[in-house]
Amino acid sequence: MLIRNAHLTYCTNIHPGESWDAHFLALQQSFPQIKADVSPDVSMGIGLRLSNQASIEILSGDNLQQFKQWLQENDAYVFTMNGFPYGGFHDVVVKDQVHAPDWTTSERLAYTQRLFEILAQLLPEGMDGGISTSPLSYRNWFAGANEVKKATITATMQILKIAQQLNEIYEQSGKILHLDIEPEPDGLLETGREFIDWYEQVLLPLGSDFFDGKSNADTIIKRHINLCYDVCHFSIGYEVHEEVVAELALKGIKTGKIQISAALKASFDNDSENNQAILDSFAKFDEPTYLHQVIAREKDGRLTRYSDLPDALLLSKDAAEWRAHFHVPIFLEQFGLLSSTQSDIKEILAIWETRRFTNHLEVETYTWNVLPPELKIPIASSISRELAWVAGQIKQ
Repeated sequence: MLIRNAHLTYCTNIHPGESWDAHFLALQQSFPQIKADVSPDVSMGIGLRLSNQASIEILSGDNLQQFKQWLQENDAYVFTMNGFPYGGFHDVVVKDQVHAPDWTTSERLAYTQRLFEILAQLLPEGMDGGISTSPLSYRNWFAGANEVKKATITATMQILKIAQQLNEIYEQSGKILHLDIEPEPDGLLETGREFIDWYEQVLLPLGSDFFDGKSNADTIIKRHINLCYDVCHFSIGYEVHEEVVAELALKGIKTGKIQISAALKASFDNDSENNQAILDSFAKFDEPTYLHQVIAREKDGRLTRYSDLPDALLLSKDAAEWRAHFHVPIFLEQFGLLSSTQSDIKEILAIWETRRFTNHLEVETYTWNVLPPELKIPIASSISRELAWVAGQIKQ
């Protein structure tokens, strides 16, 4: 839906299925109701997620043309895509494999190049288009600083090949497409600080050589390699949104899109019985599909990171606060004894209203199928409710 000349949508990674037929069927079943609910009289964008398999199948036969026709008939368009999960994302154990294959591999490069080939054909004239992706790789796959450095350099060189592809598209068509790197807990790029440091200390220097010392190498890279600002991920790390956004602006690094999402959090006190009840509440959200990293703020202010919720439940002692990766519904602030980081969403939207640092806004609540039963309602209604909540936060 268009809101203050920005594109607000939801990410279709909520739908299970890896084939193009499954992706398309889910859209046909859900999107018309969502559009009727939130954008009945104005064209509405879609945040399209395609698995690797679906990205191959949509380019075969007349599948892409049929999809274009369906978009036209439903007054819809595609302006952003999610290229983070390569394979299965529902009904399988995902965990750290959401990063696989990572940016050190030719498979990740080919998949992303294919997604941009598709997006270039779907993107309406006059719009920029972005694809969010993994923060290079999963940190815990590498032993020691040398392996991390080697993987970071290899992954960065692959990403520069994407910048080259997108620059060629720009020179041929004038379309601006961007790859939006999405920091998340335990990624090789985990925080705003790590993303900015990587951008300035690794990406731009390697890019200068990659583009043969061209005087406009930095311009090419900054046009086509952006940040995906996932609010859930940044809030888990207790990041100061105003500082991150201000530094990005100062350094001329663009944000391709805001992924509007919320984590779980709770503060602990000196009441051991209450603290145990909070831990029991977190334990109810432990499920086997996704990683639910926890970052604990200790009483002295230090941050302690746990790779998954069971580790935190076993090892964390006497923390002041927990924040856990669980993309809970954004319209709710309380989950019993637990809260969400909904206030972070309100804060980043308030900053966005004054600075307008991107025109892509995408709700990414994908854990509907693993939520406790009392939080489940039909998918289309759930998404409509999320979008309506966001629209209500933005001054009309």
